[in-house]
Amino acid sequence: MSNENIKRESFIDHFKELRSRLIKSFVFLLVFFIFCFIYAETIYSFLVQPYADAVKEDPIGRRLIFTALQETFLTYVKVAFFTSFFISSPIILTQIWKFIAPGLYKDEKKTLLPYLIATPVLFLLGGMLVYYFIMPLAIKFFLSFETSTYVTSLPIQLEAKVNEYLSLIMRLIFAFGLSFQLPVILSLLSRIGIINSKYLEERRKYVIIIIFIFAAILTPPDPVTQIGLGIPLLILYELSIFVVKLVEKRKK
Repeated sequence: MSNENIKRESFIDHFKELRSRLIKSFVFLLVFFIFCFIYAETIYSFLVQPYADAVKEDPIGRRLIFTALQETFLTYVKVAFFTSFFISSPIILTQIWKFIAPGLYKDEKKTLLPYLIATPVLFLLGGMLVYYFIMPLAIKFFLSFETSTYVTSLPIQLEAKVNEYLSLIMRLIFAFGLSFQLPVILSLLSRIGIINSKYLEERRKYVIIIIFIFAAILTPPDPVTQIGLGIPLLILYELSIFVVKLVEKRKK
């Protein structure tokens, strides 16, 4: 058999394995989606809890409304997909690992495995920061702009839509989860020699500006969520410099 035929068969085998891994990932995602859709109302209750806690002592009877017949159904579908992707992400990462691991040397496996573990952990930490700290502060900040009849003849009162609220909190969880991957990305770039700790330290003042521009793009136009994302990113950037220094020491 010629080398060309061997390469072709090897490519076909790799393609078949990739297809198998993708199908397994899709099946897991679909199963979790069905399960999450069944319990979508319970997941909704969990996601709406920051809003409920922020307004529980409010004398005004608060509620979430919907203005289209299909809005609640589509919201439950969105919640189910978001949650199923969140739950199945470690399994998808495992499938990716099983696909690339056979082609790696032993030391390369030891290098990449901590990153695969750190990725979902950091994403979870970002989501927890949004749920337990950022959202309660943001809700109270937005509600502070309401007015009563004592101030104006026509009061301004929030009637939040269920779809808009859930879209906001899910977008923030996703944005913070992705942003918390900064140490993973920078340390990987350091390992392959694109950046080093000195490079990161010298460009700190530019990175501060970029981080807050990035935070302004990913979050609503309010100072609470923008600062709430910007400050943790600055801390993670400093942590990344420390991690990169450790990587450089291990290389030496």
